[in-house]
Amino acid sequence: MPRKAPAFWQTRSTVAFALLPLAGLFALLSGLRRWLFRAGVLQVVRVPVPVIVVGNIAVGGSGKTPAVEWLVRILREAGFRPGIISRGYGGSVEDVAVVPEDGDPASFGDEPVLLARLARCPVAIGADRPEAARALLRAHPECNVIVSDDGLQHYRLHRDLEIAVVDERILGNRWLLPAGPLRESVTRLDAVDLVLAHGALSDVIAERLARQAVFAMRLEGAEFVSVRNAGERRGVEMFRGRRVHAVAGIGRPERFFAQLTAMGLDVVGHPFPDHHRFAPGDLDFAPGEAKIITSKDAVKCASFAPADTWEFPVTARIAAGAAERILEKLTHGRQTA
Repeated sequence: MPRKAPAFWQTRSTVAFALLPLAGLFALLSGLRRWLFRAGVLQVVRVPVPVIVVGNIAVGGSGKTPAVEWLVRILREAGFRPGIISRGYGGSVEDVAVVPEDGDPASFGDEPVLLARLARCPVAIGADRPEAARALLRAHPECNVIVSDDGLQHYRLHRDLEIAVVDERILGNRWLLPAGPLRESVTRLDAVDLVLAHGALSDVIAERLARQAVFAMRLEGAEFVSVRNAGERRGVEMFRGRRVHAVAGIGRPERFFAQLTAMGLDVVGHPFPDHHRFAPGDLDFAPGEAKIITSKDAVKCASFAPADTWEFPVTARIAAGAAERILEKLTHGRQTA
C-alpha cells in the first residue's frame, strides 16, 4: 500500500539534510541513465505512431489523470484515434495487458480503469512501456497516436511530445528523492514541450519557467453521481446544510476536501493513501450521512459503497492555446518524421 508522503519532504529539515548524500547518488544515477539513452548507448524504442507523454517531476498526484482525459478529448476532436498506456499501479496484473471495458481496478489498477471509462478509448498497462504500446497497437491497430500516462521518466519509449503537469505543492522542498519528493530536478521542466500549471505558481517557479510554454489548469465539477446508480445525479444544493464525509485515496486529498468546502459544503475529511485498496469497512461509518468520493476511488468502491455514497466527477479546464500548441507540434512532427 502506498504510504503518505513523509512530512520532511515539505521542508529542508535535519532529516532531509541527512538524506542529501543519497539524493546526490540518485541524481547521479538518474542523470547517467538519461544521458545513456540520449547518447544512444541504451536503446530507445520507437513505435509506428506518435507518442505524447503526460507526466510530472515529483512523487504524488498532480492532476495527470484529468489532464490525460482532456488530451484524449482534444485529439479525438481533431480527428485522431488515440489510445493510452499506463503503469497499472495498484493492480495485480504483472505482465502487459489491455484493459477490458469492465476491467477490475484490483487487477488493472484504479487509474487505467478510470481512464478507460472517462476517455472511452483503448488502454493498455505494463511496467515496460514499449511493450505496452506494442500490445495496444496489436489489439487496436486503428489507434494512430498514443498517450503515455505518467511516462516522463520512462526514457526507453521514444516520445514525440512531452507535457508536464505541475502542482507546486507537491514539489515540497524541491530536493530529489529520498531527501525530497522530486524524481527529477526542476530544471527538467526546461526540456518539455509545455507545462500545465495545476494551481498558482510561486514567483520562484514562475521565473524558472519564464521561457517555457505554461498554461493554467484547474479541475471543475458541477454534479454528484450516485456510486450505486450512475443514472442518479444531484446538484450541490442537495448537500448544502448537511454534514458530508469526503473520502479520498489520492495524492492530494486536501485539494479535494478544499474544493468541496469552497462549494459551501460542511466537510469532514477522511484521507487515505494514494491508490488505497478500499474495503467495505472503510466506508462503514456515519450511517445516514452522505459520503462523497473521487472518481478514482469510485471505480474501486462501486460494489460495496453504502447507498448514500456519491462520486464527484471533475474535468480539467486548461487555458486557451494549449490544445493548439499540442496539435501544431504533433502535426508538424508527423510531417517532418
